[in-house]
Amino acid sequence: MRSTVNRLMLGLTGLVLLAVGLAVLAGGLGHWPYGSAHDVLLSATARRRYRGEHWWWPTAIGVLGIVVLVALWWLLAQFRDRRIRQIQVEGRDSGDGQGVMLRGRALEHIVAAEAESLPGVAHAQAALTTLLDAPTVRLLLALAPHADPGALLTELDTYVLERARTSAALPALPAEARLRAVSHRASRVS
Repeated sequence: MRSTVNRLMLGLTGLVLLAVGLAVLAGGLGHWPYGSAHDVLLSATARRRYRGEHWWWPTAIGVLGIVVLVALWWLLAQFRDRRIRQIQVEGRDSGDGQGVMLRGRALEHIVAAEAESLPGVAHAQAALTTLLDAPTVRLLLALAPHADPGALLTELDTYVLERARTSAALPALPAEARLRAVSHRASRVS
């Protein structure tokens, strides 16, 4: 799941790289703030140090190319959204020949609300995503201290997910449930 920290780090990395790029560009145009306009980034000695080594330049270019490709992949991954917007309910007709469409957010809210109604669940979040063109539910369940995880997962599968499958007329609805304990802040009792 994309998080605020992930986007913040991506933005901060982009700003640093933009500032460095603009500084190098300004230096190339003769407006370098550190030294004279005729100073170079690498001295002649530093450039000649590895010139005789056959591995140096292909390795340097290859590593930089990999860094650029990973950065581009990370950037594009930020904009990829695998959430399902609508599901066509098979076997249902709305009367106008279009069929019945179920909003993905509506199914997410229903699954989360029904999961929260199970004994031992303090809070639930659901996300309807697609995996290999099939709907998948991702659940994050915050468990109360008295919760029994085994019984809870059985009820989740037989009660909540089965109702979601039948209501959306899906042949299968795989689910991934992440369980975490509810953390309570310590309070002083007097």
